[in-house]
Amino acid sequence: MRELTERQKQVLSFIAGYIKEHSYPPAIREVAAHFFISVKGAHDHITAIRKKGHLKHADKRPRTMGLVHVKPEESPDMISIPLLGSVAAGIPILSEENFDGNITLHRSMVKKNKKYFALKVKGDSMSGAGILEGDIAIIEKLSSVRDGEIAVAVVEEAAALKRFFRESSRIKLQSENPAYQPIYSSDVKILGRLSSIIRSY
Repeated sequence: MRELTERQKQVLSFIAGYIKEHSYPPAIREVAAHFFISVKGAHDHITAIRKKGHLKHADKRPRTMGLVHVKPEESPDMISIPLLGSVAAGIPILSEENFDGNITLHRSMVKKNKKYFALKVKGDSMSGAGILEGDIAIIEKLSSVRDGEIAVAVVEEAAALKRFFRESSRIKLQSENPAYQPIYSSDVKILGRLSSIIRSY
């Protein structure tokens, strides 16, 4: 298979995720709408991806494109990570770490030899950082982060997505929305660091 461009990798990841969620592929118009491009532009990307051997068309009818590698674990280009419930980007909510399926990503979106999980974002306290309710947060699994990084932190058995700051005797978890006050605690458990955001339109 020939190497994809960065945009082609994003388009392929969107198609793979859509197939995983709906059990059928997106229409070209849906690909165009997702990436804010013309239908012709989406068609050109899909054609290029197909020519490079990553997509196949069963016939010329709509919604017949398919992944050459149906199972992400069998593809050198795709990876599957677990979706584990929700995380608050507002008032912390209990993180029920129930397995809620998988998210399919292109391997270029993650680092080699690192572990990841995904959480659904609830609330709007991180809107200033471009993180909105309904987004899927891709989290690199870590037990510590640097000051200023956006992390998933557990405070009083509730998980929240906040910007992390270490103070002399406590931790400050800062929102990116002035409507929300910082959370202060001396007992904070870090689950991971924000790696990327996936958004459906």
